Amino acid sequence: MREAAVEAWPYAVAATNAYAEDKDIFRDDGPLLEQLERLPIAPEDARKGFSYEVFAQYAPGSGDNPGRKPVARILAFRGTDISVSRGLTDIFYGTLRSDQIALALRYFDAERARFDAELPWIVTGHSLGGALATEVSVKYPEVRAYMFNTSPFYAGDGMTNDVQRLVINERGEVLRRFARYDVDPAADVFTVNCGPQNGQFTKHKIRPLANCITWIAAHASADALAVVKANAVPKPMVECGPEDKPHPGVLTRQLIPCVHVGRRDDPK
Repeated sequence: MREAAVEAWPYAVAATNAYAEDKDIFRDDGPLLEQLERLPIAPEDARKGFSYEVFAQYAPGSGDNPGRKPVARILAFRGTDISVSRGLTDIFYGTLRSDQIALALRYFDAERARFDAELPWIVTGHSLGGALATEVSVKYPEVRAYMFNTSPFYAGDGMTNDVQRLVINERGEVLRRFARYDVDPAADVFTVNCGPQNGQFTKHKIRPLANCITWIAAHASADALAVVKANAVPKPMVECGPEDKPHPGVLTRQLIPCVHVGRRDDPK
């Protein structure tokens, strides 16, 4: 899981910040990511709930120095907006109909056409955004995809380019109930239990999951640790210690056994 977290954490941050209008985003993307100006979204497409962001990804360990080497471009699709009006729009055009799938493929092609063709492209997304990333990875075998609490509702052949996808889901989050009735896209799939005491809807949110993935990665990645510190990422429930425990740092070992204290039942 730590190896998967080290690989996936930049895309979890990008997937979180695809919700550009949300207050609960990472204010500091860290040394590996730089948010770029994206193409304008046509009003008729925005009315269908579609949105995304574009990032440059830099080589690990390059820090914020001006000469850091770009290694990829990332397109992060926004998932379903939780507001009542936009949420219904996203569900209608993104799940019940395939409008957002067509838009995702069209805007991905447009973004790729305006950048240096030598750098690889990576797509990512949370929830509905994960389903859109799946569609891009199905169509383009060279594109790697990272999905978080991904929606099981997609239209393409989920077995196509299966080695190009990595999925991390929170155990017990709400969309996993629907996954029983549909076939998840083939991928390397990891299930984490970062917030065992949270409800299924809180578990579905991207920011807590991205926090947990980045915290785990920070045990082996100085770049992830920089994001944890810059954004005051809290300790996940599943790590031992007090709630305000600071991250122990990279390559640290727990020398004294850490035992979780069981939650006492509420006498009421």
